[in-house]
Amino acid sequence: MVTQACAERGIEFLTLFAFSSENWRRPKDEVSFLMELFVMALEQEVAKLHENNLRLRVIGDFSSFEPRLRKLIAQGEALTGNNTGLTLTIAANYGGRWDTLQAVNKMVRAFPEKAGRYLEADLAPYLATSYAPEPDLFIRTGGEQRLSNFLLWQLAYTEFYFTDELWPDFDAKSLSRAIESYRRRERRFGRTSEQLAESRDAQGQAAKRPR
Repeated sequence: MVTQACAERGIEFLTLFAFSSENWRRPKDEVSFLMELFVMALEQEVAKLHENNLRLRVIGDFSSFEPRLRKLIAQGEALTGNNTGLTLTIAANYGGRWDTLQAVNKMVRAFPEKAGRYLEADLAPYLATSYAPEPDLFIRTGGEQRLSNFLLWQLAYTEFYFTDELWPDFDAKSLSRAIESYRRRERRFGRTSEQLAESRDAQGQAAKRPR
């Protein structure tokens, strides 16, 4: 199980895209099946997450969910809320555009006097994933090479990894390959390789100085 593999590696946050806001366009039978699958997963897996000290968070627009599903989400988050291990986030009826828009609306309502002077830091607390750092690695399975409206704001400087493997086949070994690919990359965040090297040298020199 990928969640367990991440926890064993010391990864603190894992976000899975379970159901997008665009998935409602699929055939009704398929949508109903996916919703029931979500209910079953919450009923059967939350206790296991809790036993393993994992925390569950669910993000998205819950207004279209049945009361039963909303209740299970609330119960799962409450049960695991004080756990200190990996935080497993399930994105359900989620869309990156929805997320950004709802965050903007909340920010404007909270600070109307700052209109025209908002900063990125003002928006961050209202994003659905405000409790987590921006992702380091985005993994897309199934041979697709697009974001599909997922975490559009949060993925600005995330490294991407694409694989033809379907999600059911993506296991611990697959995760290892993705992480190894990530480790070989240089994350510059707008800077040059030379600047990064100078920064590392400066940090190394500072660490060697006696206190």
